[in-house]
Amino acid sequence: MTYKAVIDTNVIISALLTGNADSATLKVLNYVADGKIIPLLNEAILKEYSEVLHRAKFKFEDTHISDILNLFLEMGEWPEPIKSTELLPDPKDVIFYEISLSSSEAYLVTGNIKHFPLSTKIVTPAQMVQIIGLTER
Repeated sequence: MTYKAVIDTNVIISALLTGNADSATLKVLNYVADGKIIPLLNEAILKEYSEVLHRAKFKFEDTHISDILNLFLEMGEWPEPIKSTELLPDPKDVIFYEISLSSSEAYLVTGNIKHFPLSTKIVTPAQMVQIIGLTER
């Protein structure tokens, strides 16, 4: 079974920084690579991924950043966002939320769950791993 999900930038950063091979954030990234999660994207999301991954404080190699961005480009879908009137604490989160609204099947996977409206479709990486794990039994 495959799942559609908008992956918040903080999930990618956490996955790349973790030293724990069993971390939920790394599993989410691996699910994208395995085709179990189809990432939902648009230009603004991809631009944010690139800008944040290139921040000097993370010290990610350019080739590694390119690999991650290419993975999302290769595996992703580009739906039209659904405009929302919801006010979010961080204006940069709006596009992630609006893209997640593009499909009733889509999840929004974030480490900052409190930044979004309460919804069963807005989940932490651990919750996404659990959802996928339940269907694989």
